[in-house]
Amino acid sequence: MDTSRRIIGRRTLLAGFGVSAAMAILPASLSAQGLGRSLGLGSILGRASDNALDKLAVPGTFYDDEDIRIGLPIVGNLGGRSGGLFGSLMNAGNRLGVLGEVTRSINDATGVAAGEAKPIFRDAINDLSFSDAPGIVREEDGGTQYLRNSANDRLHSRLEPLVDSALDRAGVYRQFDSLAQRHSFIRNAGLDRESINRSVTDQGLDGIFSYIGNEERTFRSNPVGNLGGALGDLLGN
Repeated sequence: MDTSRRIIGRRTLLAGFGVSAAMAILPASLSAQGLGRSLGLGSILGRASDNALDKLAVPGTFYDDEDIRIGLPIVGNLGGRSGGLFGSLMNAGNRLGVLGEVTRSINDATGVAAGEAKPIFRDAINDLSFSDAPGIVREEDGGTQYLRNSANDRLHSRLEPLVDSALDRAGVYRQFDSLAQRHSFIRNAGLDRESINRSVTDQGLDGIFSYIGNEERTFRSNPVGNLGGALGDLLGN
């Protein structure tokens, strides 16, 4: 069999069985790190993060998706997306129509920040060693989990300035200042620019990783359509 026929045969076999099966037929001499890079895990995650952030950057996505909608900022160790007693007070204000506009502004601003964050996530992905590549490959969203476990703090610190700037441009801080002058429950919450930014960034990252995980699962569910690009270098393309 000539070289071109061997390459075509390997491509068909790898695409048909997906990433996990590909691992089984690769040379045993590949290190874990080499395996991760050869399987294109960086490419998979890179495409997943780009697609996720593009979707989240569309106006209204954060707010319209109840699973990732940014809740009103929480402070202290109140816990949960609703923020315990403070969250109850804020949500009561929301039902009265006091905070509805602020909530939408927060979500829209987070979407803007997500759209600007693509290079940050690409940098973090490029820095991963994929030393646990076999385990990552076998999980449907293993790459996303590994990215979050390995780079969450760094991503948070780099995303915070983008969120802060987006919230400022959207007038969220001014809205809170104005509301605090008129409503004691907001004034007594002790919110400031730093705590608002931190809470929104925390919740925004939850939504971003949720969407990246969905994109990774979609990518893996269609190995015939997607695996070729991820394994192009390995197969000689």
